[in-house]
Amino acid sequence: MTPFLTLCLTGFLAIFSSTLSKSPVLPLFATHLGADPSQVGMVAAVSAFTGIIASIPAGMLSDRWGRRRMLLISALVFASAPPLYLLVTNLWQLALVRFYHGFATALFIPVALALIYDLYHRERGEQMGWFSTATLLGRFLAPLAGGALLGWLVATPALSFKAVYALCALGGAAALLLALKLPDTRAATDHQRTGGDSLRAFRSVLANRAIMLTALMEAAILFAYGTFETFLPLHAKAQGISAYGVGIFLSAQLIVLALSKPMFGRFSDRHGRRGQIIGGALIGAVAMAGFSRFTTFWPLLLTSALFGISLSVLTSATAARIADLSRRETYGSAMGMLGSVMDIGHTTGPLAAGLIATAYGFGMSFVGASVILVAAAGLFALAPAGLPPDHQ
Repeated sequence: MTPFLTLCLTGFLAIFSSTLSKSPVLPLFATHLGADPSQVGMVAAVSAFTGIIASIPAGMLSDRWGRRRMLLISALVFASAPPLYLLVTNLWQLALVRFYHGFATALFIPVALALIYDLYHRERGEQMGWFSTATLLGRFLAPLAGGALLGWLVATPALSFKAVYALCALGGAAALLLALKLPDTRAATDHQRTGGDSLRAFRSVLANRAIMLTALMEAAILFAYGTFETFLPLHAKAQGISAYGVGIFLSAQLIVLALSKPMFGRFSDRHGRRGQIIGGALIGAVAMAGFSRFTTFWPLLLTSALFGISLSVLTSATAARIADLSRRETYGSAMGMLGSVMDIGHTTGPLAAGLIATAYGFGMSFVGASVILVAAAGLFALAPAGLPPDHQ
């Protein structure tokens, strides 16, 4: 297999395992342990918080040590975290396991993106789209599998949760076995870099306003996505929709995203990324507002698909635009910074939405995410466009 195909298959298994641990089981498991909505938001945000603190060092270290070493470390976490859920008996133990599990994706995604951008230049948006499709297939299958297990064992909730996390453990172990076959990719970074080189590279990324604003757009859509994946299951359950139905909502959003992302990535390669990013944010704002209004199966299903389109339109252009604005020797630092900012959005989404839902109900939490997307799109549209490295 080519390095790219091996990376895609590893990503599929890893993200299947990671998503299965949280969607739709995590809010239901936390509630089973006695959590209220704000505590559900806290638990959901813990793994994303790990990404805030780990993504930047992961990207910088991949620039310095090579991509393969960091990808293997992330695969070890994917394999070792899932069995710990089987030992959880209270909310704080669940939060600790989520914190550890968060290192897996925090290390894997920015380093994998940096590797892709090492290998591709003119078609980086499309190739990132294909990699995302592979990981999103894992995200698509996980809610279906998790929802089916929860529905099948609904009479014995404790057993149903253990069954989901046992399957999660199998997926993580398979991802580790495949990751061991990844080739040594250090050559893609040209040379080993010193710690001072890595810090200077990261400072240059932070100083680029266009890069930071592009990352802000990804954070805004992840804020909305964190709200969606955490509170749509509880919102739907309150309307009498089964766990299996909730799994269909989540999977519909993901399959639309997986099928369309290579196309929108190719579109951004050919027609530019800036307008596409703004359009994706506005579509997402409409979808999030829709969740606050709808209470029956079909409208919620269609709105979930619309939100999947917004994610596809925006995220197929943001990471590629950051790579366009970065120098090759800073790809790891740039992708790590993007991962950290994304996780800030993903972390604050469930936290803020949990507080709003506790005070005003689930509907207003979706409205809040819609407002965030509109505000971010306006700020991005008014900012200067930025220049690629060869024109700076």
